Amino acid sequence: MLHTLLQRLLTFALLFSVSAQATNVLLPPLNAQANQTSISGLSSGGFMAAQFHVAFSESLVGAGIVAGGPWNCAGNNPFVNPLINATTTCMNPCENSLIGCSSTLFPNSGYLAELAKVTANNGRIDDTEHLKNDQVYLFSGKQDETVVTGVVDSAVNFYQRLGIPESQIRYNSSVNAGHAFITSDPEDTPCDLTQAPYINNCDIPQAQRILTHIYGPLNPPAATPDGDLVAFNQSEFISSPNTSMDDTAYVYIPASCRSASCKVHVAVHGCRQGIAVIGTTYIKETGYLNVADTNEIIVLFPQVKKSEFIPYNPRGCWDFWGYSTLSQPPYNYYTKDAPQMKAIKGMIDRLVSANSH
Repeated sequence: MLHTLLQRLLTFALLFSVSAQATNVLLPPLNAQANQTSISGLSSGGFMAAQFHVAFSESLVGAGIVAGGPWNCAGNNPFVNPLINATTTCMNPCENSLIGCSSTLFPNSGYLAELAKVTANNGRIDDTEHLKNDQVYLFSGKQDETVVTGVVDSAVNFYQRLGIPESQIRYNSSVNAGHAFITSDPEDTPCDLTQAPYINNCDIPQAQRILTHIYGPLNPPAATPDGDLVAFNQSEFISSPNTSMDDTAYVYIPASCRSASCKVHVAVHGCRQGIAVIGTTYIKETGYLNVADTNEIIVLFPQVKKSEFIPYNPRGCWDFWGYSTLSQPPYNYYTKDAPQMKAIKGMIDRLVSANSH
C-alpha cells in the first residue's frame, strides 16, 4: 500500500511539474500576417468575437459569431444595468416578459450602430468604416433557447447598418440545433440538444465554414492534425486582476507556420468551456485544428475560468457586460481598453511579430 501511495504521489508531482512548466512557456513570435487576422466564438465567446471585431476592425478581416449578439449588446438600454441587459435582452428576452413577445424586447441594432459610430469618433474603438470590407459568419440554432435567434438577427442587422454588404454576411438560422458549436462528428452531442460540452453533431463542419467564409476557398481539412498544440503563459498578457482569465492558454501552430508567414484566427470558447472545465475538448473537437493544419492558419485559443467572488463570473464566461470593472461604471468591456480584449490583442501582436533573436 505504501508503494502504491508513493507511486500516486510521484505521478501527481510529475503532472504538476508538467503543468507548471507548460504555463511558463511563452507565446512565440511567428511573423504571422498582420493583415490576415480574424476571430470567432460561441455564446459569450460569440459576444466577445463581435466586440473584438468592432473594436479592432482596422486589423481584422472577419468574424464568426455563433449564438451571439451585436457589439455592446449589454449597452442596448443606457437606463438599465448592463448585467440585466446581458441576461435578458441579449439572451432570451421573451422568456419572462409580462407583456408578451415583442420586437422591442430584442437588441436595438439601430441604436447600437449609431453608438458604435459615436464610440469610434471618441477613439475608443476603430473607425466603423473598416468593417465594410470584412467577412462575417453568423449562426443561430432553431432549438437554441439560451441565446435565441432574434438576438442573432439583431447582430446581422447591426452589421448591415454599418455598411457591410449582404454578400459578405453569411447567416444560417435554419438548422435544428441547440445552444452549441456544431460539427460533423457523430460522436458529439445530438444536434438539437443543449448540454455540456456544447459541441453538437449537426452534420455541418462549422469551423471549416467560418474559416472558408472569411478567407475564401481552403484545402480539405486534415484527418489528423500534426502541428504543435502549445500551452503557454497567458498571464503574461493580463494587466488587470479582474479579468477572470486563466493563467494558461493554447495556440495551434501548423508545421508549415514555423517557417511560412501564416494567417491568425482567434477561437473563443463559450461559458463552461474553458480548459479549467473541459480540458482541451473545445480546442481539439471543434474542427479548427483540422482546417488550420492544411491551410497555414495559426489558431489562438484564449482562456477564461470561473471566478466566484471578484470578479463574479461563476460560469466562466467572457465579459460582455462589465464584470472586469466589477460591474461598475465607467464600463469599458466593449472598447479597446477592455482588459480581456487588450490581452487578446497582445497575444495577436506577439504572433505577428518577428523573432528578433
